[in-house]
Amino acid sequence: MNDMFYDMIFKRKSFHLFRNVGNDIISNDEINHILCTYDSLKSLNPDIKTCIKIVPSSETTCRRGEEYCILLYSEKKDGYLQNIGYIGEMLDLYLVSKNIGTLWFGIGKTDEKSYNGLDFVIMIAIKKINDLTKYRKDMFKSKRKDISEMWEGNDISNISNIVRFAPSACNSQPWFVKNDGKLNVYRYKKHGKRGIMPISMVSFYNRIDIGIFMCFLDLCLDHHSISYERELFSDDGECKEFTLNAIYTIK
Repeated sequence: MNDMFYDMIFKRKSFHLFRNVGNDIISNDEINHILCTYDSLKSLNPDIKTCIKIVPSSETTCRRGEEYCILLYSEKKDGYLQNIGYIGEMLDLYLVSKNIGTLWFGIGKTDEKSYNGLDFVIMIAIKKINDLTKYRKDMFKSKRKDISEMWEGNDISNISNIVRFAPSACNSQPWFVKNDGKLNVYRYKKHGKRGIMPISMVSFYNRIDIGIFMCFLDLCLDHHSISYERELFSDDGECKEFTLNAIYTIK
């Protein structure tokens, strides 16, 4: 992967409100470049078809001061939520590199429930940012779980201290890694904890979050030139404490 994506991990932030970020607009050329870039991005599972559509904010229920919303569509196959999280986060980091602010907006709705034969999954709100001080100044001041709460076993080249800053729905951080010589990545659900999410939607959003987390993990491994093989496992969204999603075999 391009190391630029790794660098953007430290810059990105979720713009829960696009306020005092300037009046610059996203040009038609930029829109076309976003569409072309998406088609070139690596996905978690290339056998799952996905696409995006970029629409004005007024065509969605999102009202956070954004200019456009990127609608993400997918086939509904095993692992499609993790896959859309993975490729969507890659797009997120690309947008950050172009000074376009982003917000994963899980509760956003659109009348276009399908596009190119694919089903709507989630949207990302976007707006041009003309003041770079609005981005992260120090990622490590962000509120995240301590490493000991999400990683068991030895760290690898300081990777665990970076991947824990992946964004997630309601900052739920639903991941746990057990390093027993291989990196076993679990969707983790602490009993009784769900934040403000409707209970019926927790596993839906958290499976997207696991895809986002694996995007961060892959970027960190690639940045440190660590070779690996990744094996994915089925996750039907059952509400249990640990659900294995992937095993990384380090070469």
